[in-house]
Amino acid sequence: MQRTLPLMVGIVATLGMGACGKGADTDNISDTIKLQDVQWSKDYAAKDVNGIESHYASDGVLAGPGFIATTDATRRRILAALMSDPNYKQTFTPDRVDVAKSGDLAVSRGHFAVTMTDTATNTVQDIPGSYLTVYKKESDGSWKAISRFLTRGPLPNAGVEAKLQQNGK
Repeated sequence: MQRTLPLMVGIVATLGMGACGKGADTDNISDTIKLQDVQWSKDYAAKDVNGIESHYASDGVLAGPGFIATTDATRRRILAALMSDPNYKQTFTPDRVDVAKSGDLAVSRGHFAVTMTDTATNTVQDIPGSYLTVYKKESDGSWKAISRFLTRGPLPNAGVEAKLQQNGK
């Protein structure tokens, strides 16, 4: 995960500054990423591990609550385990898509909702959260996730969240 943070900072800096040269059709790319996120959500609804996996670059990273950043076979095992839960459901919706002016990187940020069985208590739990997915344009023109980070929300201590809102932070 320590190697991933500098990558994320570099990607965000590149997106913020833009790239030199002629710009890409960022609106079209943004629409493409949004449609891909919709399909990805449908693949989760169908519990289609192959479909879910098809959105990742071969070395794409998945990190979320309860597991460290994983790639390849480990990522697939985690997804397969989640999909085997009869109560598992996940939906996610992009709130914003930013595209580098060069047209080779994009970031999708949004929110998700997961329902799953807590293996420790054997109870069904609903988990809201946020996600950030970094996409890279592949040589065939497709867009694949190179990094996907999920964070659980809301804050476990609602008093802390209320205090932050009162202080305007």
